[in-house]
Amino acid sequence: MAGNKKIYILIYFFLLLFIGSYGFYIIGQPDWTVIDSIYMTIITLATVGYGEVQPLGESGKIWAILVIIFGVSGIGVLFTTLREEIMQIDQYKKRKIMKKISKFKNHLIICGYGRMGAVIARELTEKNLYFIIIEQNADKIEDIRQKGMYCIHGDVTKEETLQAARIEHAKGAAVVLDTDQDNLFVTMSIRTYNPDLFLLSRCAVEDNKEKLIRAGADKVVNPYTAGGHRMAEMLTKPQVEDSVSITTPKYDNIDLSVDEISLEHLIKFDGVKIKDTKLREEFNVLIVGIINDNGQATMNPDPETVLTTSDTVLIMGDTGKLSQFKETLS
Repeated sequence: MAGNKKIYILIYFFLLLFIGSYGFYIIGQPDWTVIDSIYMTIITLATVGYGEVQPLGESGKIWAILVIIFGVSGIGVLFTTLREEIMQIDQYKKRKIMKKISKFKNHLIICGYGRMGAVIARELTEKNLYFIIIEQNADKIEDIRQKGMYCIHGDVTKEETLQAARIEHAKGAAVVLDTDQDNLFVTMSIRTYNPDLFLLSRCAVEDNKEKLIRAGADKVVNPYTAGGHRMAEMLTKPQVEDSVSITTPKYDNIDLSVDEISLEHLIKFDGVKIKDTKLREEFNVLIVGIINDNGQATMNPDPETVLTTSDTVLIMGDTGKLSQFKETLS
């Protein structure tokens, strides 16, 4: 039906051009040529206001008015058809995306595409993981689609939105909405639909952390507290270049960290082999990587490798043990 409508519109404009030109040609005799008539019809339909090719009498002006009326009406129908066509294309894309999403299993869900949600989405994209973003803001949805990420435009606090994201088949979800109240409600809802998935929630107020855990969150992150803690550690221990926590949703007793530590000021490790550092014996931590001064990284280095103060080492261990080791760097 849509295809036939476009054909009818093309036929309409072709006939309007033909009849309009023919009318100007007849009315303008003997001064008007065929080209003059076609040109006059086109500039009349286009409303560009170039002026008359030849002076028009009363009948010519009436004919021009009729051409304008029918032309504007046709353009209105054309724009309406184009808008419907664009909407149909958009609906087709949405149906295509939803069809793919309907087959998702063991995927991840990001509830909210603010600054934190965008960072999570970027990290998951780099890791080539399947995930769905649920967002209510139409402008953000357009941005997400342009980046080629799967998304659902809807209110995450509503049951049908979570079901559309196949929450019951997901293996993990990050709830990073703007307010703790929304995060609390969505956390509770998700836990109701899927008791087994790993649920990560964001809180802005530290006092709400326990509430989110009671609502079903496995882990709660306060970006302000975490960011402040990291900045304080970098300020007091400049040797610690970076730090990453490793936790598992299934076993709470496993809490590992990997720290990137510069050896620039640790003279005692200069010229020492990894096996002779005694880090494992004294602190129960391991050197799992070395980055030299050229930025080249060696993972799982040989125990015979000799360290230099220009190296940066990646040290992994229990968070508590690693903290004890970092105290010796002060």
